[in-house]
Amino acid sequence: MPLITDAIGRVLGGRYRLVSPLGVGASAQVFLAEDVSLRRHVAIKILQPALANDQSFLKRFRAEARSAAALNHPHVARVFDWGEDEGGPYLVLEYLSGGSLLDLLERGTRLSVSQAALVAGQAARGLAYAHARGLVHRDVKPANLLFDDEGRVRVADFGVARALADGAWTEPAGAMIGTARYAAPEQAQGRPLDGRADVYSLALVTFESLTGYVPFVLDTAMGTLAARIGATLPGHGALGQLQPVLSAAASPEASSRPDAATFANRLEALAATLPRPQALALSPPIRLSQGPPTVTGNATQAMDQTGVMNRTGVMGPPPRVAAEPGQVFDLDEFEPAGGSGRPPRRSRTNRSKWPIILAVLVVLALIAGGLVAALNKGVFTPSHSVPSITGMTLTQARQALGKDHFSVVEQTPVTSITVKAGLIVTQDPSAGSSLKQGSAIHVAVSNGLPNESVPSLLGLGCAGATRLLAVNHLMGICPSAQAGYSSTVPVGQVINWSYNNKLNAKHAPYGATVLIALSKGPQPKIIPNVAGDTYAQAQQALQSLGLTATESSTPSTQYPAGQVDHTNPPIGSAVAPGSTVTVFVSSGPPTVQVPNVSGDSVGSATAKLQNAGLSVGNVFGPSHGTVFTTVPSAGSTVNEGSSINLYTA
Repeated sequence: MPLITDAIGRVLGGRYRLVSPLGVGASAQVFLAEDVSLRRHVAIKILQPALANDQSFLKRFRAEARSAAALNHPHVARVFDWGEDEGGPYLVLEYLSGGSLLDLLERGTRLSVSQAALVAGQAARGLAYAHARGLVHRDVKPANLLFDDEGRVRVADFGVARALADGAWTEPAGAMIGTARYAAPEQAQGRPLDGRADVYSLALVTFESLTGYVPFVLDTAMGTLAARIGATLPGHGALGQLQPVLSAAASPEASSRPDAATFANRLEALAATLPRPQALALSPPIRLSQGPPTVTGNATQAMDQTGVMNRTGVMGPPPRVAAEPGQVFDLDEFEPAGGSGRPPRRSRTNRSKWPIILAVLVVLALIAGGLVAALNKGVFTPSHSVPSITGMTLTQARQALGKDHFSVVEQTPVTSITVKAGLIVTQDPSAGSSLKQGSAIHVAVSNGLPNESVPSLLGLGCAGATRLLAVNHLMGICPSAQAGYSSTVPVGQVINWSYNNKLNAKHAPYGATVLIALSKGPQPKIIPNVAGDTYAQAQQALQSLGLTATESSTPSTQYPAGQVDHTNPPIGSAVAPGSTVTVFVSSGPPTVQVPNVSGDSVGSATAKLQNAGLSVGNVFGPSHGTVFTTVPSAGSTVNEGSSINLYTA
């Protein structure tokens, strides 16, 4: 793009003469121009010459320019005309002489809470008007918030960002960061943008106007956008009562943000409770040099050497004041002594002194009245620099302000995430302002942390519940000791939550920790002691607990046949509801067959019987003899552990 000064004097579209540069950006140059047809000043935004060959851009530019030109709202900058020139496509805009919010910020100005609420409320109202007509700005930033000569905000540049985004134009490396400084996180995620993206940007612009910096800004555009995903607006003492309003508007999830109209309503409602804001120190309007005035007839007025205005335009000496026709007033005009012998008398000229004296008295009275009025208005009252009293108690603030005879007026208390209860959060006028001695400083005292809404966490796991709480500026933890059994909530999902021992609390202070109870599933059942019962009795006892019984037989030396010997899982075990329990019913003691020990020695026969689970009873015959029979006899079925008699020869 050529030097901006090279374009001065050019006439665009045969109508707009470029008079003076107003600014230059990566994609456009802005000029103050004269509309020679209507003889008024306008602003001309000339876009990059390369865009003149981009048919995709031009098509979008024409459509967006028509849409923007249809906007007519007190807080939207007017678009008067548009066209295409060899220097590039251009827009003809309303010239707003008060400069931009960027001008204020670059001069080191920080807005008070009252000023920021007013400015943001007007901008949000203008955005709401455009959004209702289907236009999303996409590039809300301090440079696009302009002021008219009465300090009203107008949102400028509707449609340009959309046209540039849809064209083939690529800004120079690093230029994107200017827009990304205020862009909503959904822009990094490639999601469709709606009016709530403008609300997010306006919230960051307002944050910057109060604190002097933009949160989440990194070295690259994509890094800046990525840093905003899931991130909530940080707290800052300078935000004062605006903290909760801006936090909601800058929610990382678009669905959680208010629309522009709701944002405007909240800002206007808050502004109504704040002290009246001081006028903004706007940029002085550009004054164009004018040529010499044209003299027409005798109407021209000229200034003579004595400073007296000559109505004819002819330079000459100041007129003398005549007391009567033909006479000039003279204070020393008396008749000479020794004349006719009559007492000296004043001439008619002397008698004419009284109107002059009266006039002097009137002037003196006016001066005295002016002095009284000046005293009443404090013209002669000394001014002092206002000290910083934020973070002090009211008592400390009154002591700090007492030396300059300032008074403290307490406003409605506000919540704060950075200032403890009982300490001053905001002051108006701000520290460093010049104020007449005896003036009042309006302060708002913190009444502690704001109360945040606790959303329902049902149906979520621990990770999802803690993320949802973080969006509402709360912390969630899921201690194992807090977990409980539930027959309706699946394992790992939230059963309930609590704050300060209040179950399923709906509100908690900013930053509070919420305890989350997770489900361990249904409560286990304990297998009852059914040993010695019949199977029918055992089955009924298990079914009453929601357990299923199956029967199995087992020999038992402890329980007679038909009685329950044991269960599997064992009696006393904890099992899940619906589990199957095997009930082992005694079939009586176990039996064995008597082994054949005929021909064996007593020792050998004893060993065989013991291995079979039997014992040796009596030995009839020589102890060193050979066994020839047993009682019971070999092959007989006997109870395990029975005694067998041996007969030897």
